Amino acid sequence: MPLILFNKPFQVLCQFTPQDGRESLADYIATPNIYPAGRLDADSEGLMLLTDDGRLQHQIAHPDHKEAKTYLVQVDGVADAGALAKLQAPIDLGDFVTKPCKAVRIAEPEWLWPRNPPIRQRADKPTSWIAITLQEGKNRQVRRMTAAVGLPTLRLVRSSIGPYSLATHPLMPGESMEVSAGDLK
Repeated sequence: MPLILFNKPFQVLCQFTPQDGRESLADYIATPNIYPAGRLDADSEGLMLLTDDGRLQHQIAHPDHKEAKTYLVQVDGVADAGALAKLQAPIDLGDFVTKPCKAVRIAEPEWLWPRNPPIRQRADKPTSWIAITLQEGKNRQVRRMTAAVGLPTLRLVRSSIGPYSLATHPLMPGESMEVSAGDLK
């Protein structure tokens, strides 16, 4: 029962089936009969877990099991105390209300790789970084949350899932490694 940590590059599809000539997980992962435990949008980067064990896949991906996921988010604008407080409180996004979460302003992590293509830089508009830790993970939730508080997402990197983190398991985009599933709750 392998558990694979994978650092998904920007613009790679979170599936093994190729689509419209775009890169997919099949371009990076050669292990047969393995599937992602959760998803990341093509325009998001970072940590994914893959396994061939359906029960483990469900445990990791399903919000009822409370595997915390941390996202490093570069936003357009300054994340002040008011914006952080709004992010931490439940936010009505129209089709659902988010659960409370942790949101803190951080410096850009030193271990973070440059994105290709790079994020656009505007001299007249500052950016800031936020670490958001969720116990849920609905479609495009982090992007929708930051937009709802007036801080559109420029870059989104999932840095950890439960006990697994890119800070402690350094992988460059496209790299993977097998780990023990015993660290999960």
